[in-house]
Amino acid sequence: MSGFVSFVSAGPGDPELLTVKGAARLRDADVVLYDDLASGAILDLARSGANLVAVGKRAGRRSTNQQHLNRLLIDYAATGARVVRLKSGDAGIFGRLEEEIEALRSAGIGYEIVPGVTSACVAAAQAGIPLTRRLTSRRVQFMTGADVTGELPADLNWAALADPEATTVVYMGRRTFPALAAQLIAHGLSPDTPALFGESLGHAEQQLARTTIAELAGRLTDAGPATAATVILFGPLAIDHT
Repeated sequence: MSGFVSFVSAGPGDPELLTVKGAARLRDADVVLYDDLASGAILDLARSGANLVAVGKRAGRRSTNQQHLNRLLIDYAATGARVVRLKSGDAGIFGRLEEEIEALRSAGIGYEIVPGVTSACVAAAQAGIPLTRRLTSRRVQFMTGADVTGELPADLNWAALADPEATTVVYMGRRTFPALAAQLIAHGLSPDTPALFGESLGHAEQQLARTTIAELAGRLTDAGPATAATVILFGPLAIDHT
């Protein structure tokens, strides 16, 4: 008998930001395969007796191999279990969702995707600002600050990223942002472009800083390792960094 997999987006980790549908799937699940950043209080919503399996990946640490994770999804679902794959943020944004979907499709296992709150939206909300601005920021673009090697991707569209009328969101870019900022400035973006830095959003250790791309690059040049998920926003943001 084949079970079913629900890809549930956990948001930044605050249970109050989990969708009603996501919470319902957690309560009904027989098995929950969860990311590191989708653990903590959110797992308290799982029913008593559910099998909770940590499958998180963290840079610089020993992590669950993606192929092994795919196999776990298939094997648990093949027993007829209701499986929740709990992903941090929104499952569809830089979360390797497609690889897990393809594995399930190949095995003939049904699935659904429950969307959630991504960290860019949380950072903007916590700062009390919108991601867009009428007339001056009609486009929002999401990018990853790290390729498979952990370095700044080599094939970035610099004209688009240096567009002063676009809000840009950088995921996984804490370590590479100084190099990114240098290229942005070289391609014409003002060093004084407003930036918002968010880390550990939705957690007690949350950091949220209003700054500029140049100031943030300097701050992060000698910064230590990230403690949790990081998001950086820059562009014509309605913030005062002074």
